[in-house]
Amino acid sequence: MTNDIQEIIETLAKFNDDRDWEQFHNAKDLALALSIEAAELNEAYLWKNVEDVKIEKVKEELADVFNYAFMIADKYNLDVKDICLKKIVRNAEKYPVEKAKGSSKKYNEL
Repeated sequence: MTNDIQEIIETLAKFNDDRDWEQFHNAKDLALALSIEAAELNEAYLWKNVEDVKIEKVKEELADVFNYAFMIADKYNLDVKDICLKKIVRNAEKYPVEKAKGSSKKYNEL
């Protein structure tokens, strides 16, 4: 795992350990929290033109999304870099450039 991501995960773990919150952080509740934070990120854009979005709100909610995702990865001892790069490879197979470039169609519609 990259050093930056590992530093974030270790800092999160210490933050949670210091507060004895690990007891609340089962995978299901972390996934639910991630989903809720993603909805809060969406809320930052709701009924606004993109240029009117408050970037500080986006940064705050995006950090929450990342943090919960990193906590889930840590829960399962997953290598974040590895799983992300593997997913990009799988997406490249489903969305070859020659078929997908400039298209918003789903892979099974190309």
